[in-house]
Formats: sequence, structure tokens, C-alpha cells
Amino acid sequence: MRSTEPACLVELRVLDGPNLYFTRPAIKLTLSAKEWAETSEDRVLEAAIRIGLRGAARAAGRGGTEAPASGSARPGPPGSERRLRFVVRLAAHLTRYLARAANTHLAVRARRGSEPDQVIVAFPWRRREASEAFGREVAGLFEAVLEHPESAEALVAEAARRFEKAEPGPGPAVPTPRIPVVAVTGTNGKTTTVRLLTHILRAAGKTVAYSSTDGVYVNGDLVEKGDYSGFGGAGTAISQPGAEAAVLETARGGILLRGIGTMHNDVAVVTNISSDHLGLHGIETLDQLAEVKAAILRITKTDGWDVLNADDPRVLAMRRVARGRPFLFSRDPDHPALRAALAEHGRAVTVIDGALSVLVEGHDPRALLPLEDVPVTLAGISGNNVQNAMAAAAAALGLGLPEEAVVQGLHTFVLDPETNPGRANLFEDQGRVVVVDYAHNEAGMEGLVEICRGLRRPGGETWLSYSTAGDRTDVVMHGLGYIAARGADHPVVCELPYYLRGRDRQDVIDRLVAGAEDAGAKDVPVFPDELQALEWMLDKAKPNDVIAVTALGQRPEIFQLMEERGAMRVGPERCRELVLEARG
Repeated sequence: MRSTEPACLVELRVLDGPNLYFTRPAIKLTLSAKEWAETSEDRVLEAAIRIGLRGAARAAGRGGTEAPASGSARPGPPGSERRLRFVVRLAAHLTRYLARAANTHLAVRARRGSEPDQVIVAFPWRRREASEAFGREVAGLFEAVLEHPESAEALVAEAARRFEKAEPGPGPAVPTPRIPVVAVTGTNGKTTTVRLLTHILRAAGKTVAYSSTDGVYVNGDLVEKGDYSGFGGAGTAISQPGAEAAVLETARGGILLRGIGTMHNDVAVVTNISSDHLGLHGIETLDQLAEVKAAILRITKTDGWDVLNADDPRVLAMRRVARGRPFLFSRDPDHPALRAALAEHGRAVTVIDGALSVLVEGHDPRALLPLEDVPVTLAGISGNNVQNAMAAAAAALGLGLPEEAVVQGLHTFVLDPETNPGRANLFEDQGRVVVVDYAHNEAGMEGLVEICRGLRRPGGETWLSYSTAGDRTDVVMHGLGYIAARGADHPVVCELPYYLRGRDRQDVIDRLVAGAEDAGAKDVPVFPDELQALEWMLDKAKPNDVIAVTALGQRPEIFQLMEERGAMRVGPERCRELVLEARG
């Protein structure tokens, strides 16, 4: 192995499970390509020729000079997009070149990094220490062959000899599940879908382990508290004694930083793709985010099911990488994608005549139960939760549960602080409806506004306090304020002092307020935390008003305040009455 880390090695990350690049554990190298990007075209071309990059060659030009051969790969001018693309190809080739020299057959993926002058190279690993040593040798060669192109062959041979002396180290520890596993990902609705599906499985008599951002649970009992929506949570959940099924919340961060925590899924669910956590870990666009989320579909068993939101174009497009059979869901029963899925012997869940219904090729639609009898949908007014209910129902049916158990689970899952804390929990306080929700991005805020409209009685007003963590983009912060102000009569900003995550406190406030002002709001009040904002709204609001708070940091304190005030929890029956009253 090399005695020192190459200067160009920005990061060597071990991905312990299936990941963005491969369906098995992989090494991800992030390399600085600054010198490659800025040096002369001739210098880069010379190095490429020396290592045998396909298409890189010179031909004799006029006057005895040399010029790139016709049709050859040309690096492009310094600092250009073309140059970086050339260097990405070169880095992948160099990795394969070293592998051949070391008598190793290696799959390689390469792409641009998150910074303009970075390159990512990824390859699978079987033995950890040897693979890390190989990665460092690749980085060293990436640095050396530009400086000494005339010695490229010798440099590669020397790197291969060093690599062959490396200790192999342990193999991967990603588990292969022995129980049915459902992986759930998406931007919004993951936790609610996980909890609802777990409830349905328990209604069918199963002992269920699940992992989420709140912890790992078995049949509702907490095993480990914390954010377990990644690799470790999956392993903890599927290893629980007596578990007959596992439902795993699978977050973007876990996939990128360590990989997926199981080698396969029996069912995979993708709820939606919307703006959230962009600008982190190299994910800058929604299309890049969708590529990350789609990783769970590439490890679904071929006889399993991939449950996809057909109403989200980016999710629907994931069908091209999905290994399982298609099980789509849509609020539109005439969606063309549903017909296409049925023609391919897939299935679908949709809404027909106000009832959740299952579509199977060659059969009439089968109604499960009316939306107003599915408490998670809030008598049908919450479009986001209608989709969550369809996703959970499809996943349960994909696992082979009887429809009777699915209906029972959907009918008995309620949005209270114990069953689904912080997700559309409803209270009544002196004639006002209070909504406690987790709306933390634009799609979540649109869903919260929809709920408020569906519950507001004639003549009533909406009071809505909102906040966000400091790692959201400027666009998301502005969008939150804009959507909140467009949907509420009285938008209110509250701070999250423990979630600034490196951003200036006043900058967060200014952006949230600016979004509301662009929507027409004036004199938007700002409060130090969610609890003080809620107390102020409770003091100002009148009977028939709706009060909503995004409970991101003080959920227990808000529930305690509701209890101290004697607020009544709103159950499914009362929710239906409130919806009818709101409709006049």
C-alpha cells in the first residue's frame, strides 16, 4: 500500500450495501481533477495515449508536427465541460488498467463529482482492506500519470505489485434477509407509509419490525431510539427475534453515505420526489435525487413488486430500472400508466367512486373501502395521505396479505400522537381545529394547506406557523413561505434554533418571511420557537378558525400544551363531521 494519501484523494468511502452505483457493496473514490482540468490539452492527451485510453491517438500533421488523429478522443480546452468529461473517462480507464495489471476483473463506474473539478470512481468490493488499498493506488496513479506520462506503464506495474501485498480484510456484512422485507423511500410520506403498512401487517397477525427516523420498533415497542432510516436501522430491524416481516424506511442520506441495509427487497415503495435536502452530498437536482431513490428498485426480487406513484413523473420513470413487477398507484383511475402496467401483468391501486380500489388484468375493479372510512386520509381531504394509503395497500397486497386484513388495517389506523406522531394530528380547542404536522418542505406544506382548507368552516380563517432547518436551499425556504402565505390568512414564522446546521439564524428568518411577503403577506410575525408561535395563534384565533403548526422541533411540548389546555383529540368520526361542516 502507499505510505501516504495521494493529494488528489478527496474521499475514499466504503459503501457497505447496495448503492447508487452497484447492487452490491462498493468503494467510492472522490478525486480532485483540478490539475487535469486546467493543464494544456497536449499534456492530457499525452497521458491518455500512454495509458491506452480508447480513441486517444496522434497523427502526423503539416511540417512534421503532431495533431490529434481524425476521429480520436480529444480532451478539449482547459476548464471546459468537454475536458472534465474526458477526464472522467480517463479515470475509469485507469482504474480498469490497474485491475488488469493486478489480474483482477473489476466493474467500474465513473461520473462527475459535486464540485466542478471533482471526479467520482466507484467499483464493487469483496475484501475491505484490499479494496481500500486498491482505491488508494488508483488515486495515486491518477495523480502520477499526469506528472510522468512517459513512465505510465511502470507506474501501473508498481501500483499492482503494492496492491498484491495488501491484506484482504473482512468481507461485506450486509445481510440477506430471511423474512419478507419492504423498503420505503421518497421525499414525503415515508414514515406515515411505513407506520401504516406495519399496522396492516399486524392486523394480519404478523410480528413486524420496522425502522424509521424515530427509531426501530417491534410490534409498536421501541427497540432503538434515533434516526434509523439507513443501513444500521435495516440490519437492526431484520435481526429482531421473532420478526416475521420488516418494513424499512430508506432515506437518501443512508443510500449515499453507506448504502442500502439489505441485499434485496420483496417489495419496494417510492412515494414521491420533491425538493428537499438538495445541495447535500452532491445531489443538486430533482433528477439526481430520483436516481438515488431508485436504487431500492434495482434490488427488488424479480418475483417481487415495485410500488410506484404514477402521479409523479420522476417516480413513474423509475420503471425502466425496476427489477420487480409493477404495482402502480394513482388518484386517476384512467391514468395511461395504469393500463400499461396491467397489460404487463402488473397491478394498480386507485380511487373509483370515492373508494380505494384494486385493478388486476382481466378482472373488474375490486373496491376495498371508501376513502371516508380510511382515517389516514382525513375523510378524503388529504391528497398526500390518500397516496400514502394507496402505497401501503399495494405493498401489503404485494406481500400476499388477504384483502380483509388490508381493509381492517386501513380502517383502524388513526392519526393520533401515539400511532403517527407529528403527522396531521388533529385537536379541537374552544371551537378551533388545531393541526400538528411535519410539513418541512414545499410538497409537505402544500399538503398541510390542503388539510387546513378541508377543515375550515365557512367564515373561518387559517393561522399557520412554519419553520425549516438551515440545510434547506434558499429556494425551498422561500417556497415554504410563499405556499404558507398563499394558503393561510395569517402566516407566522417560527425559528428552529437547534437546527440551523451552519446557516445564520437571521438569514433563515429573512428567507422564510420574504417568501410570505412575495405571496402578499404583510407584517409576518416571527417567534423564537414553535411553542410560542402556537400559543400566540391560540390567543388570537376565533371559533371556526383552523390553526396549523409545523412541529419539527417541539412535538412533545406541543402535545403537552394541548393536553394542559384540555383540547380534545379529533378521531375519525369527528373528523368526518368537521369535513362535512367545512363543506357547508
